Amino acid sequence: MNSVGRRLRLAPSLLSADFGALGAAVAAAEAGGADALHLDVMDGHFVPNISFGPALVQAVRARTKLPLDVHLMIEEPGRFVEAFAAAGGSTLIFHREAKAEPRDLIPKVRSLGAEVGLAINPETPFEAAQPWLEEIDQLLVMSVHPGFSGQKFLPEALPKLRAARAAFDALGSKADLSIDGGITVETAAPAAAAGASFFVCGNSVFVGGSVEQNLAGLRRAVTAGAGDEVR
Repeated sequence: MNSVGRRLRLAPSLLSADFGALGAAVAAAEAGGADALHLDVMDGHFVPNISFGPALVQAVRARTKLPLDVHLMIEEPGRFVEAFAAAGGSTLIFHREAKAEPRDLIPKVRSLGAEVGLAINPETPFEAAQPWLEEIDQLLVMSVHPGFSGQKFLPEALPKLRAARAAFDALGSKADLSIDGGITVETAAPAAAAGASFFVCGNSVFVGGSVEQNLAGLRRAVTAGAGDEVR
């Protein structure tokens, strides 16, 4: 692997935060050293759950200057990207499995001033995303089945990360390689070793202990996993 100098970033997922004290959770994550915040948008169709919409993204934007990573787990993302960009989403991530053609949606998202992310589910091979690597800012590899927080990490994501890292490096791309699902101090290190650079972490940040201490532990884990590839 020749990804020397990749930047490792932590993005706490607000789906795992206490929604009754969401402002405090945002503040704690920012104070604890988070690099971004991850917001999971679910429509009850693409995944069997419903979470929140642009109004919550807008409320979070008003409370932080951190980048907002908006993960559109929705069936028809093209209908909603304008609203989420206007609400303050920094990166809009849509699924390869959704009813959206990347060739149409990538330029649409970019025209709104947002960065573009493409996500793939555990059962989707890396090759389904490979044609679009030069056009995106982030590839998100799901290491759980999307729709619910608190699931265990699926180790079959690791070969997919290694393939994606090799492809990004061959292109000389600085795009983020993101991993989402079951990221803990135990799973973050092998994910970093496999090439991930952007780590979505939910329960491991917001459930148990202090947010600051939890983020510090995750930072140590990803740094150790990446070894001398960190900058």
